[in-house]
Amino acid sequence: MSENYSIQLKPVYSQTVPTPDGVKLPDNWSLSWHQVETLKALRDPNIDVVFNTAMTGDGKSLAAYLEVLQGEFSAIGLYPTNELARDQEAQIKGYIDIFKPGNQPRVVRLNGADLEIYAENEELKKGAALLTRVVQSEILLTNPDIFHYLHHGAYLSHDDSPDKLWGRVNKNFDLFIFDEFHVFAAPQIASVINTMLLIHCTNRRKKFLFLSATPDKDLICRLETAGFRCQEINPLEENKYHFPDNTEQEAKLKNQDWRQVARGIALNFMPLEPSFKASETWLKANSNLIVSQFQEYPGSKGAIILNSIAAVKRLTPFFQELLEPYNLTVGENTGLSSKGEKELSLSADLVLGTSTIDVGVDFKINFLIFESSDSGNFIQRLGRLGRHDGYEKNGQEIKFNNFTAYALVPNFLVERLFQTDSPPLQVDNIYDRPFLQQTIKEQYRKINDFHGYYRRWGAVQSFWLCCKLSDRTIKQQYAQSREKFQKACEQVFDTSLKSQAGRITGWAKNWKELSGKSGNPIADDAASFRGSSPLQCGLYDLTETNENERFKTYDLPGILSNLEIEMWTEAGFIRALKETAQRTGQPIAKGRFAHCLAFIKLRSYREERLNWKFTYSGDLQPIADAWKVQVLTGVGVWQPHNGWIGQIDKKLKKEGLVCYVIRRPVAEVRMRLRLPMHFQLYPISDQYSIHEATQPYSIAFGQSALLLDTLAYTFKSKGDELWIA
Repeated sequence: MSENYSIQLKPVYSQTVPTPDGVKLPDNWSLSWHQVETLKALRDPNIDVVFNTAMTGDGKSLAAYLEVLQGEFSAIGLYPTNELARDQEAQIKGYIDIFKPGNQPRVVRLNGADLEIYAENEELKKGAALLTRVVQSEILLTNPDIFHYLHHGAYLSHDDSPDKLWGRVNKNFDLFIFDEFHVFAAPQIASVINTMLLIHCTNRRKKFLFLSATPDKDLICRLETAGFRCQEINPLEENKYHFPDNTEQEAKLKNQDWRQVARGIALNFMPLEPSFKASETWLKANSNLIVSQFQEYPGSKGAIILNSIAAVKRLTPFFQELLEPYNLTVGENTGLSSKGEKELSLSADLVLGTSTIDVGVDFKINFLIFESSDSGNFIQRLGRLGRHDGYEKNGQEIKFNNFTAYALVPNFLVERLFQTDSPPLQVDNIYDRPFLQQTIKEQYRKINDFHGYYRRWGAVQSFWLCCKLSDRTIKQQYAQSREKFQKACEQVFDTSLKSQAGRITGWAKNWKELSGKSGNPIADDAASFRGSSPLQCGLYDLTETNENERFKTYDLPGILSNLEIEMWTEAGFIRALKETAQRTGQPIAKGRFAHCLAFIKLRSYREERLNWKFTYSGDLQPIADAWKVQVLTGVGVWQPHNGWIGQIDKKLKKEGLVCYVIRRPVAEVRMRLRLPMHFQLYPISDQYSIHEATQPYSIAFGQSALLLDTLAYTFKSKGDELWIA
């Protein structure tokens, strides 16, 4: 083990307050200050939008659903991951059992695959299936993607009026809850703003609640500009948290009815060389740490959160073998893990996962090892630890003795935190969480917030929704709403919808000239929630034990880097899917495979990443010199010693890809523009640079291209010497 850089984090206590008149709680329950304030704000007719920024583990979910649990109030909860929606469903059903509201609210959880299967089973169109599920619920738990697409008419047929779905859905619910909102990037935030404005302008006053430990001041400003009346509930600023130094102080707080929401933690910083596989190598070399944790503290439960799916897939069997002699179970939870595996993983003694588990899922663990790529993701992952005193196993209560975290971080961060002339942290000192979070934000890599996206691209959706409100079937009914909506959008996004119309027409014209087809790929990407994925492939996962769960999707770059595969045909893939569904009697959703670039069988995960690059048969210089998002055909892919690459290359070259090209190598663009870790930016060479060791150009596709477009001008400016090639 390398030199030790460890600190202690103090526990966190939250103030409870007297229960307001008329609020029904189970016996011996009390509410935190922020829970009561959220309830008051949701009941206040002069407030439209509430931001609750209570700390992780302090019961934001109860604050969100408290009014529903009082009876006669309904809510939609929007969750960025299916894991979190599943976790919340269990939590809310638990609350209903304990609170016993008179109207027994019905809880329905819905994702894209569930909706597709339900529609097929009931022989309904997707729109009708969605309405049926909505009408059957007082609490609907879904994802913001479905919420976005239902307001954009995705589930309607040609003759339906645009408000057929959203008109009903928005009337049915009183409250719209956006959870873990800080994980969204600018395009998703722009979409949420557009949808909120549509609801706000076409409906009686509805309430919106954002739950996030880190508030987005920019979002609050924009909403206020559009005329929303916002209130932020911030217990930290109001001194509703205490961070006791010792057990006497803790005892005193407990006597005054302060509730513990986070336990004290020993946090160890592990400096690593910033290289691929550094964390994986460290975990294997220090696996005795994990074994001794289980031996010294029997009943421990742990989690390892990494950035790479392939790393988790390689490490899971390693830890299964290591811990088997001790009768300890190891689970995995990634975007490529099956549904059954994900559910089981949370009860394992050790779970290995990626961001699917760091977003809000409520773990009962007492030790955590995590990788991070920036300050937000460090704080998010550390927040998984210290939330519970123990867990239940076979009807027995097992208590945790200690809480330990290992943060696997780049060595430059450890230098900044501990080794400068006046370092912000001292080894073995004790700190409170807000101080640590502030320090991490100041010292760690800050990622770009793509502030320019709203003005440049946010109003493409607004224009689209405005056109829908002008549809002949609803034009008269919504005449005033449309005017109000247009004005609000123009204020929020600081642009005119008329200028957007000109841009949109221009893109459609260019696409027609290029392809001979009607359509508008650039506008489609700008109006979508997460962007289209032109590089997505259908994957038949032979490493998956549950055959129903073998049908997955994965992006081509990840496949080329990490997987051992063989090519397959679309017909073979779909035939296998139908046969499996029939044989097992369990339907498999197939909508997500409709636009896949290729179909492949996954045999195993590589130990080493393979090199590959995108190629362009012509000259990229004039394309890069245009400094704009454009649709390109003729983009191919090259990888040495790969027998099947020719088939994908041929297919890819025919595709019209929305992209942005910069004449700079990937590493430089990533560093200069402070791009997030999983930002989809790739090396590309043209006919003149095919043999160069480092590709001189970078390319981003789809929504990443639109985001890059808002920053690329910094490379164009000659005023700053840094930018001169």
